[in-house]
Amino acid sequence: MDEKLKLDFPIDWEEDHYVSRREFFKFVTLASGGLAMGSVVLAVWSQVPRGDRSFERVLIARAGEVPVGGSFEFSYPRPTDLCILIQPEKGKFIGFSRRCTHLSCPVEYQADQHRIYCPCHNGAFSLEDGHVLQGPPARPLPRIKIQVEGDQVFAMGVSLT
Repeated sequence: MDEKLKLDFPIDWEEDHYVSRREFFKFVTLASGGLAMGSVVLAVWSQVPRGDRSFERVLIARAGEVPVGGSFEFSYPRPTDLCILIQPEKGKFIGFSRRCTHLSCPVEYQADQHRIYCPCHNGAFSLEDGHVLQGPPARPLPRIKIQVEGDQVFAMGVSLT
């Protein structure tokens, strides 16, 4: 190297790459604190209510296609979003997402027990509002907003609470 350059930039290359124990622990402490804060922010954010989402109104079934005490499968709002339409009593229609909130296993309607059941991990949801009755799911099933006009059943949106 040029002598003038060495005089202008007097760097001891051996010392330049040395990291002291104090600097290392300062970095580890700051990184750990950042990760802890990130975890807290994510935990708080996951508890924020998501509310309702409106989508385009879509005809999903005719009333006669859903047996009383039975269910009907459909997709809403996208073709990949599996849903279930249930008619627990004549003229009353209820819609839910068909994906369990635990690990996205498909749920099924159990008319004899008046609940929605996930066979993967023995989870169960209430038919009234989709809240968890048993098992590992921590969140209720998203509810599909249903509107009935004559013999036509429409999906209007999704309620995530």
